[in-house]
Amino acid sequence: MAAAAPPLRALPLLLLCAAFPFNAVAHAVSGSGGGHGLGVNYGRVADDIPSPRRSVELLRAAGAGSVKIYDANPGVLRALAGTRWPVSIMVPNEIIPDLAASDAAADRWVAENLAPYYPATRVKFLLVGNEILSDTSIANSTWPRLVPAMENIHLSLRKRGISSVKVGTTLAMDALEDGAFPRPPSAAAFRADIAEAVVRPLLHFLNGTNSYYFVDAYPYFVWAGNNLTVPLDYALFQGGRTRYVDPGTGLTYTNLLDEMLDAVTIAMAKLGYGSVKLAVAETGWPNGCDYDQIGGNVHNAAIYNRNLAARMAKNPGTPLRPGAKMPVFVFSLYNEDLKGGPGTERHWGLYYANGTAVYEIDLTGRRSLWSYPPLPAPENNTPYKGPIWCVKSAAASKKLNETALGNALSYACGQGNGTCDAIQPGKKCYLPNSTVGHASYAFNSYWQQFRKIGATCYFNNLAEQTIKDPSHGSCKFRSSLDS
Repeated sequence: MAAAAPPLRALPLLLLCAAFPFNAVAHAVSGSGGGHGLGVNYGRVADDIPSPRRSVELLRAAGAGSVKIYDANPGVLRALAGTRWPVSIMVPNEIIPDLAASDAAADRWVAENLAPYYPATRVKFLLVGNEILSDTSIANSTWPRLVPAMENIHLSLRKRGISSVKVGTTLAMDALEDGAFPRPPSAAAFRADIAEAVVRPLLHFLNGTNSYYFVDAYPYFVWAGNNLTVPLDYALFQGGRTRYVDPGTGLTYTNLLDEMLDAVTIAMAKLGYGSVKLAVAETGWPNGCDYDQIGGNVHNAAIYNRNLAARMAKNPGTPLRPGAKMPVFVFSLYNEDLKGGPGTERHWGLYYANGTAVYEIDLTGRRSLWSYPPLPAPENNTPYKGPIWCVKSAAASKKLNETALGNALSYACGQGNGTCDAIQPGKKCYLPNSTVGHASYAFNSYWQQFRKIGATCYFNNLAEQTIKDPSHGSCKFRSSLDS
């Protein structure tokens, strides 16, 4: 690994040892569900995915040991009844202020969304919100109300004599000052805008209720943004002789995930809560991506998740907390085709939406890594440097919705300057004169203008990237190399 930058606030190793009583986490609940497999995030932002009951069968086939959902869907909770899997349910972000303002509202939420299914469905974690500290648009309305909402939910559980359900919230790595890659880990600290106002009260609550700090930690994004300096194998748990030594602690790291997790633990210690337990709410690797992204493929996804399962089956902890058990949830059960953003967002699944496995995996970690069949060779581990266009997607052609396509076309043409001039009557791309005929030009023209400031080639699953020039006759489509 490249030499580390000088630590911003390095902690001596002796101080760290005092700050992290390893026996405080030695009894933590295993994310593998009592010796079974990794947990799985069961998201449902997709078309035509299998039913909850079929999803339970697929979870079992993959060796899942626990399940996390992003709501408290009755059909899903009923399907999970009797499985004995620890289940995590979630309060939606938008109602957090209401739950904070009224203990009656919090009690009503518990009565309607947990009580009817518990204990037949073994709810283990009740998560209040999802990555809310990443959304600055709700900084005033919701951030200050997070912990009060959690306290009211906890109070409701106690009133009902439910002591086994732990209350938490999920936070992304951007809660740290240096985001997903605070190197060295010993320099990590929480962002100044949230450290005292939100995180310290949150850690006080978690510590007092013996709950967990739930972090979404994705080595993929760190590697993709630093692929010239961070070896891919180091991110995939097969770094061989690759090592990184934190100059502030002297601890040696053999993989990227451990660095990220210890950075969070050190940031907690700097606020006086170094013994709060850690849980990995989301991690994984995309099995596909756009042409202007890197490394999202079936090969890397399978290697990451297989190695993760094998590693966590041994409860290795991290260099800072050796032997510590922690709940770990892989993202996700399905490729979710209705998620917006870049292509990676729709390609994290263990299964395709039709229930077919993307690759073989045993989430218990018991299967020998050498027993799996060969994987397709990765073809995008280095950046693609050729031209790219944005066109109407195959999904849009398969399930043609003229109204949705027309709305997307109107949106694209309404942005920028001259975006759709070429498809006006008498212009070079006017023919064929139809919504379908004009969509690809409009999508491409919009994307080429705005992609450098974050625009994606998606349009509600109506568009996709291509490296095949869609130009025809005298109608020329601008490419990414022309932008």
